[in-house]
Amino acid sequence: MASIHERVPWHQGEDVMQRTMRVPGQGNPTNPFLTPNGARLIQSSPLLALGTLDDTGRPWTTLLGGEAGFARPLAQSIVGIRTLVDAVYDPVISSLLGRKPQDNPVDPSTKHHAVSALAIALATRDRYKLAGKLVAGDLDQWAKDSDGGQVPPAEAQMYLNKKQIIPAVPDPALLSSTLPLPAEAIHLLAKADLFFITSSYDGSSMSTNHRGGPPGFVRVMQNDRSSTTLVYPEYSGNRLYQTLGNLWVTPKAGIVIPDFDNGNVLYLTGSTDIVIGKDAAALLPRSNLAVKVHVEEVRFVQAGLAFRAQQGAASPYNPPVRFLVTERAGIDPPAVTNQTVHARLIGKEILAPSIGRFRFRVTAADTGRLWAPGQYVALAFDEELGAGYSHMRDDDPLSLNDDLVRTFTVSSPRRGGLPEDEFEITIRSVGKVTHSLFRQNIRAGLEIPIKGFAGTFSIKQPDGEVVPFVAGGIGITPLLAHLPELDLKRTKLFWTINVRDIGLVVDTFDRCPQLVGSTTLYVSGAADAAVRGQELQSRPSLARYGAQVFHRRMEASDIQGERVLSMTWYICAGSQLRQALLSWLSAKNVVYEDFDY
Repeated sequence: MASIHERVPWHQGEDVMQRTMRVPGQGNPTNPFLTPNGARLIQSSPLLALGTLDDTGRPWTTLLGGEAGFARPLAQSIVGIRTLVDAVYDPVISSLLGRKPQDNPVDPSTKHHAVSALAIALATRDRYKLAGKLVAGDLDQWAKDSDGGQVPPAEAQMYLNKKQIIPAVPDPALLSSTLPLPAEAIHLLAKADLFFITSSYDGSSMSTNHRGGPPGFVRVMQNDRSSTTLVYPEYSGNRLYQTLGNLWVTPKAGIVIPDFDNGNVLYLTGSTDIVIGKDAAALLPRSNLAVKVHVEEVRFVQAGLAFRAQQGAASPYNPPVRFLVTERAGIDPPAVTNQTVHARLIGKEILAPSIGRFRFRVTAADTGRLWAPGQYVALAFDEELGAGYSHMRDDDPLSLNDDLVRTFTVSSPRRGGLPEDEFEITIRSVGKVTHSLFRQNIRAGLEIPIKGFAGTFSIKQPDGEVVPFVAGGIGITPLLAHLPELDLKRTKLFWTINVRDIGLVVDTFDRCPQLVGSTTLYVSGAADAAVRGQELQSRPSLARYGAQVFHRRMEASDIQGERVLSMTWYICAGSQLRQALLSWLSAKNVVYEDFDY
């Protein structure tokens, strides 16, 4: 039988957030009763995140369960919960039921605690949100009256890494209740890929939800005697903004971060700031929306959870970890100019099957100090490649949180060849943006907004000293930008390259013949039968330059035998080679370009 009920309106905070984020008008999916589908999901979910307010009005969240069936409907919009809990340190349990087992049944005539919950099955990523008030219960058995329930249309289920929940017996011990957070809690944050958050609308209604992402997606902005502040990005979702709407009106949040490996749990409560647009990008690069949590109270409990979990499939929707701008040593936020600046594509040369050089002309009237050797340019491709909002996109899941801003090292020097208003990037075709550049017709007049130029990678050459530089493939680009400023007789280049990319070497030597005598080349990839012919064909072309060439991978002895060249070495390579080089050059001052941002 169909039911008729009045639609629940958006409250002030939800309305403000939706208008701020330019969300088209939409109805509120909240139902004012527990639906049959919701009842089924609650009963089949092995976990339930539960939130409430303490006596001072601060929200807290806990995570209950262990196996399906511990929570189930008892009557229309009445949910009962029977499970093992931490009756001593769990802030939600102590707020709702006190700390005296079997001696303090809640009298519904005197207590009407507002509560909210999220039933969740991590093995299937199913969830169901509900909110209401506690009507009866004690530490043996208790129940909750659900004033309203909802199944949001897959708000953020795509960011959940699957887990198989296993029941366990809690054996709680308080590890810490003071700030700053101890090292063990910081370690938990570094590996956590999921937390649960409770918020309230002016204390009159509540919401408990989850946030998921790659391990470490919650960043520690500050953790010292003065304050503890966490930051997390808000990924693309269903754009209801119910949690953020609550935080806009009542900027307080209660968060629980479970350790699924050992049952440890971090409870915290504090005030929040919503950071939007340019302010979010300046705080957490590549983000359009983020939340700061200023932690006011914490409880870090050992073995406080009644479950453990086995890791399952990772979500394909999770983007890479976004680091705080303050965390990236040597990486500055782009220095955005005060005027609208575009880069017009005016030249393209394909140097190897997947490597090309692209020349741009800057539209700014004054380009004299926009960039320096070793810096990168941040280009915004959203206008060109953006597909607009989509809730889910299974054919390209990572695109949902892709701002289409890309950073490329400027490979052209500031003097010696190009006009003042032009620069070049030398890049590899590895993804959506670079693929589009490789396909671009120069005559189309492509113009890309410039977010700015930044970076502090600078090669210094003191009088009489040698500059050793190790490049991995396309990592030659920072050196190319510095060539006119270096005495190449006192420069030593160790360059490892795949045979498929020999065209980049040939082009570099043709443009700067003086570099040949300073270069030791390591050509790899010949073990692949498909490219063996390419490797053989490359030998005569490399031999005519007279460079020292080894047809193998770079080895530790190649670098360690040259350690006496200088106390300072420069590196631009992928993470695997970079880590090897750092170990080979221990005790040396190593300056490296970091591609991990």
